[in-house]
Amino acid sequence: ALVMSIAILFFLPILHTSKSQGLQFYPMNQILFWYMFIIVILLTWIGARPVEDPYILTGQILTVLYFLYYIINPIISKIWDKTLNY
Repeated sequence: ALVMSIAILFFLPILHTSKSQGLQFYPMNQILFWYMFIIVILLTWIGARPVEDPYILTGQILTVLYFLYYIINPIISKIWDKTLNY
């Protein structure tokens, strides 16, 4: 998961196929950005906790949510582009 969290940053320019340049034109992606910001803060906090029972499950859930962002973000951009074209 550690290698993928760094490697996925190299794939972001490839995944960006939207017609607009930035997130300022995508309200749902702005919400997802702040969702991602909170996830990163929580993952940083959970990384400083001892490896014990409640923290392990919390870290696993937050990791799934972290990678889910990179799947949901391009999908919402495409849906928003289709909505604006109609």
